[in-house]
Amino acid sequence: MPLAIFDLDNTLIAGDSDHGWGEFLVAHDIVDAAYYKQMNDQFYDDYQNGKLDMSAYLEFSLAPLAKLASSELTKLHTQFMADVIEPMWLPQAETLLQQHRDNGDTLMVITSTNRFVVEPICEKLGVDHLIATELEQHNNRYTGQVSGIPSYKEGKVTRLNSWLTQTGLSMEGSSFYSDSINDLPLLEIVERPVAVDPCDLLKAEATKRNWEIISLRDE
Repeated sequence: MPLAIFDLDNTLIAGDSDHGWGEFLVAHDIVDAAYYKQMNDQFYDDYQNGKLDMSAYLEFSLAPLAKLASSELTKLHTQFMADVIEPMWLPQAETLLQQHRDNGDTLMVITSTNRFVVEPICEKLGVDHLIATELEQHNNRYTGQVSGIPSYKEGKVTRLNSWLTQTGLSMEGSSFYSDSINDLPLLEIVERPVAVDPCDLLKAEATKRNWEIISLRDE
């Protein structure tokens, strides 16, 4: 059962769920609107350019989670799925996932976005295996801190290798689909790297290395 690995944001969905969650918080007056929007946009630009300070971003983005009760977060996320994620949905992504299921592949999403934001999205996509940035909890509330290694850049490889050790699976026949230059470390170790609607930096790298480039967006 070869491993078919997918990035989530701007790959299986037509947008960035983490940035979108920040915009959702701004729209619903849960954070200081002007400050949060400015910082959220700046961090997103840094990410797209492969220059994100992940520690600083996580400190910023996880702080609102620590201020809200679990019940309130659940209610907000349900609305977030309807208002923000539904418009990002890509039928061609669902078709691609189904093709891998039909081939008997093991499907996995590996994303740098935190589990709170992405787990319901992956459930909707029908992907059982998820590696995401894990969040520390205490008394059923988020603390605003990360648990373990963030699944970002080389961290995706580290977390995947740990999962492979635990499951006894291998990278034989593996593929990885991503849009981002930040995923270069993982793209380099799979048998079939695929650039999906890639950013300019990844498109240039994929072209140079003769990697497959595809689109899941409507033409």
